[in-house]
Amino acid sequence: MILITGATGTIGSEIVRQLAARGERVRAVTRDPARAQFPDGVEVVRGDYHDPASIAAAASGAEAAFAVGMLGPEYADLDRALIVTAVEAGVRRIVKLSAIGTGEAELGHIGGWHLPGERAVRDSGVDWTILRPSSFASNTLSWADAIRTGQPVPSMTGGGSQGVVDPRDVSAVAVEALLTSEHAGRVYTLTGPELLTAADQAAVLAEVLARPVEVVDVPDAVARENMLAAGLSEEFVAGALAGQAYVRGGGNAVVTDDLRRALGRAPRTYREWATDHVHAFLDAPDLPRKVSIT
Repeated sequence: MILITGATGTIGSEIVRQLAARGERVRAVTRDPARAQFPDGVEVVRGDYHDPASIAAAASGAEAAFAVGMLGPEYADLDRALIVTAVEAGVRRIVKLSAIGTGEAELGHIGGWHLPGERAVRDSGVDWTILRPSSFASNTLSWADAIRTGQPVPSMTGGGSQGVVDPRDVSAVAVEALLTSEHAGRVYTLTGPELLTAADQAAVLAEVLARPVEVVDVPDAVARENMLAAGLSEEFVAGALAGQAYVRGGGNAVVTDDLRRALGRAPRTYREWATDHVHAFLDAPDLPRKVSIT
């Protein structure tokens, strides 16, 4: 049995799909099982990080677990508790989703948000793998409404480039690490095959969609106001803005070969991802649209 936390998120939902397609026994954890949609054969259970008993019950009988914590400085203890609870329930292999740049001093506080969970995994006494993906290609789904209405798409990263990675590739690495011990003790920094700025991604979308896609830079002050209005904490907003500044300064201009080493193939390009998700950016209400950004 393989336990997937964050099972309705970008990576978790794809891991569930890939494991189910391979005939593996999967238990998907969600706060609201009644509203979740998963492939046939997937066991769906309730789990809430604020309710350790529910996580312990979900982890009971599982041999491996995919661990996704809640992002933000206020959730460090929950991230750590998730790992400890899974191990105490008998899980013997853990794949922890982290983020590129974790531990980098230049990132400030945001660079430490995943560290408590990473340390808990390393100290767990079980097989572990840590995944540190770069910016998800699917993050540009947040541009879909602007593109449909012909508006400029917003960017907070200016001319900073990133090794944009397809979430399906991140999930594929997680699947392999969950199924075998070959990746135990590894920390993988997962990137796509090329460095891309927001303008580069917009240019790809413009070609794929056959319509202009203009990019407008969002000043930090405006971004900060919008995030606070959305109910995010001052500390979270400060960390998010520091992360965007890090990207603008070239700190995330990283491409690695870790994904190829883990999967034995090249990572997908952003163009491949965009081509496969054209329907999400076009005016086609009759087509299903899956948008899940974590």
